[in-house]
Amino acid sequence: MRTLRAEGRAVRGADLKASPFTDRVGSIADRAFVDACMEGVSAVLHSATLHKPHIVTHSARQFVETNLAGTLALLESAAEAGVGAFIFTSTTSAFGRALTPAPGEPAAWVTEDVVPVPKNIYGVTKAAAEDLCEIVNRKSGLPVLVLRTSRFFPEADDNPVVRDSYPLDNVQVNELLYRRVDIEDAVSAHLLALEHAAGIGFARYVISATTPFAPADLAELSRDAPAVVRRLFPGFEDLYARRGWAMFPRIDRVYVSARAREEIGWRPRHDFGTALARLAAGEDFRSELAAAVGAKGYHDRLFELGPYPVD
Repeated sequence: MRTLRAEGRAVRGADLKASPFTDRVGSIADRAFVDACMEGVSAVLHSATLHKPHIVTHSARQFVETNLAGTLALLESAAEAGVGAFIFTSTTSAFGRALTPAPGEPAAWVTEDVVPVPKNIYGVTKAAAEDLCEIVNRKSGLPVLVLRTSRFFPEADDNPVVRDSYPLDNVQVNELLYRRVDIEDAVSAHLLALEHAAGIGFARYVISATTPFAPADLAELSRDAPAVVRRLFPGFEDLYARRGWAMFPRIDRVYVSARAREEIGWRPRHDFGTALARLAAGEDFRSELAAAVGAKGYHDRLFELGPYPVD
């Protein structure tokens, strides 16, 4: 919304909550609301979702109503309205258990060809919503691109062990190696997807910062990730030491966004190398857009053990 408005594009924001970027307040599970929002629309960016931090506070039925019924309402309304492009913001969490190799196995090399094995209701509903996108595309011809985004939120990690062991900025810079994307790059991927959807028809893309790793690194990453990073970025440990930071001892997965770069021309600007350069210059490693958006949270209240409850 921020970027489209800044570009002078005609845009309509729909959300459950009122905000400076919300034009219509309502639920995507309400077909009448969706149809009213769809009037005069030429393209849809669908990022509404119940997320992993909602698993403890929301029921499985609520996940189905929002992530599945809501997605279907948007798809069917868009198809009936003759919308020219539909972009669905999915998640790398849809891969689920496929992301975790067995003990002693190399880290997982995660491309669009990896078969999802969802491990919770969030992953189940997002993976199923992707299938709805494909079905509606085949049935109606609505151009739909699915973007499986890696982490781009600035909130603290949902794993209390990680939160207690590493500073937040340390965690998120580490993640740029293999499982994080800057908000600015996530936005650029969505806008490029809008441009290319009609010519592609249907596709899924992993959207994550360009990894410096190669398949030959996977075995060592699962044993000694700092050694691999040291080889690729010889000065990183001095920079980290000045901040009291540490690299994760092991990395169990690597998200690969090569297909998005090849097929929709995505050129992410932010990765581990650029983050190191900004840190060395005394700058924020995040983009200006990420700083402007900031942390929004997932709930209206705080919880005893962290920013959100974890099941």
